[in-house]
Amino acid sequence: MKQTRVFPLLMVLILTPAAIRQSTTNATATNAPQVQPSQMPPVVRVVDLKASDGTLLKATYFATAKPGPGVLLLHQSNRTRDSWDGLAGQLASAGINTLTLDMRGFGESGTPYTKLTDAEREKVRPMWPRDVETAFQYLVSQSGVKRDVIGVGGAGWFGVLHSIELARQHSEVKSLVLLSGETLQDGLQFLRQASQLPGLFVVADDDEYPPTVEAMEWLYINSSSPGKKFVHYSAPQDAPWIWYETSDASKVPAKGGHGTDMFKPHPELPGIIVDWLVTTLIKTPGHAPVDALASAAILNQLWTSEGVARVKQQLMEARRRDPQVQLWPEVNVDIIGEDHVREGESARKTGQLREAKMQIETAIEIFKLNLFAYPDSADAHYNLADAYLKDGQKDLARQYAEKALAMIDSHEAPLSSWSDTEQRRAEIRSGVQDTLKELNAAH
Repeated sequence: MKQTRVFPLLMVLILTPAAIRQSTTNATATNAPQVQPSQMPPVVRVVDLKASDGTLLKATYFATAKPGPGVLLLHQSNRTRDSWDGLAGQLASAGINTLTLDMRGFGESGTPYTKLTDAEREKVRPMWPRDVETAFQYLVSQSGVKRDVIGVGGAGWFGVLHSIELARQHSEVKSLVLLSGETLQDGLQFLRQASQLPGLFVVADDDEYPPTVEAMEWLYINSSSPGKKFVHYSAPQDAPWIWYETSDASKVPAKGGHGTDMFKPHPELPGIIVDWLVTTLIKTPGHAPVDALASAAILNQLWTSEGVARVKQQLMEARRRDPQVQLWPEVNVDIIGEDHVREGESARKTGQLREAKMQIETAIEIFKLNLFAYPDSADAHYNLADAYLKDGQKDLARQYAEKALAMIDSHEAPLSSWSDTEQRRAEIRSGVQDTLKELNAAH
């Protein structure tokens, strides 16, 4: 008999926007991704970039030992480029060329913004997007950078706003990392349309510039990419509002909850970001594992009478645009299918044979949908075999069980998209063998 997996992932399927805050990722050092650095340390050099008006902008370039993608990191308004130094070094060691920039009026780029007159500030602000473009062009011009695979990261409203705007202007941007910020209408509209742009969204309840949490939730909601992730550091209560995010760092005491300041109280966060960018720029450029929270609208359709057919059509349409796209996590649809199997088995035991058959047939349709999305998953083949056996369709049960066993033994692909441990492979292999024994005994 198949070991049923019952765990509370289905809670994400019924989230309202207000509930996101209570149910998003609360990362800890114990579950931080482990990124294996390259053997050679990055080559680091400070560079002068000449802006369109001749102003010199200071930047730091962290070069990788081998050619690879590039990332541009933009600081928040109360910090400078050196707030990214630790992360930038880790990214370069992981194979991602990284450029950090002091925006005009910050750090070593021009006259400090806090010392400018109001009239001078009015002239500086329109130059910021051009300065970011200058930095971007420098990054993609470097010999070791794959110019068509670029990531952008921004902190605070300052960095997030300009990161999204740069992605809006350049299709070469294949991944976003957004910490504690917001954007304007053009940026929101872009996120709604950029279904092929994965994004990592990070925020903390103790952010000293509320309502940053709500602003980040709004960015996440507006992002149409199924490959998006929300990292939310929870706290007993939100920080009190004192003032807006400002270039005057003394205006609001820093508490470690905003932008790159989160790296200190949450030392696993740089590793999460490195893992995200390695995934979306090196392993599967422009793609991230689909997130259950992001796919809630899709998954909820499976509870409706025509849901499976509608969802399959949506996947087919999405794959005409992007053949590699996934619209839901394999494991979530697995759980939904198993729920129907459990209901069917319970109904059969109480003599409700019509209800039992309906539930098992629904499970079959759901498992077929999952196999259509994840054809290389031995786990998905086994789920379908098990459901066919319970429905009395023995030939089909044997077909899919034998296929699952052959896939497991070949080791040509992971067991499933969500787990490939030896323990898991052994468990599923045992289940497949039990299914085949039951089929053989029936002859």
